[in-house]
Amino acid sequence: MGTLKIKLVKSTIKVLEKQKATVAALGLHKIGQVVEQQDNVQTRGMINRVAHLVCVVEN
Repeated sequence: MGTLKIKLVKSTIKVLEKQKATVAALGLHKIGQVVEQQDNVQTRGMINRVAHLVCVVEN
């Protein structure tokens, strides 16, 4: 498996605490920030939980 580039595109101000924690666990803090994570089942599950807040590009 490769890597995923994950970008935070929406604010986490009015989202659930679990979703805020998931975004932080992905390594995202500011809108527009991009991180690169391994493409595995755990990361995919985290992305599915906050899919409305992030944009994903597969490498």
